[in-house]
Amino acid sequence: MAEPRVPGSEGADIELPCGETVALHDLDMGLREYDCACGGAHAVVMDVHPLGRFVPEFLVEVLTETVETADEFPEFTTAHVMGIVMEEFPEDVVSEDLSDQGEVGYSLLWLTDFDARRLHEVVVELVVELMDHAVSHADDEAATAQFEEWLHEFDVSAFVDQYREEREFETEHDSAV
Repeated sequence: MAEPRVPGSEGADIELPCGETVALHDLDMGLREYDCACGGAHAVVMDVHPLGRFVPEFLVEVLTETVETADEFPEFTTAHVMGIVMEEFPEDVVSEDLSDQGEVGYSLLWLTDFDARRLHEVVVELVVELMDHAVSHADDEAATAQFEEWLHEFDVSAFVDQYREEREFETEHDSAV
């Protein structure tokens, strides 16, 4: 996973992938997308955002139980997913380590050149690739064949549309699907 850069001592502005800047206080924990002066929208992801933002909870459980991590995080998290996104799209993601900014409520921040919906698709595509890689190492040919068949029929865009519709929370008491 790429190392986040630490913002300057001013801590007020963060440079976006497009070159514009955003004030740190404009990025609260509930924000998922930032409408930029460049005319585009940038996805906003924080380490406190659950993986369930992108994939169903049953899959989060599978990922946290099966993916071994080799860093300070005890289990597979949003930080790992965003690290994978950064590896695939290094020019399209800005990462900030804000652990010294206690007033913001989160430690790591990622801003992408993609809008929130496109980032969601990218994350799902990368998780599916991770799963495909894992299944390719299985000794069970029937399971591998079944997964390949499912993969052939899986429509990332349709999944993201449906998942985003189901995840559209109305109150703070709603839970992930």
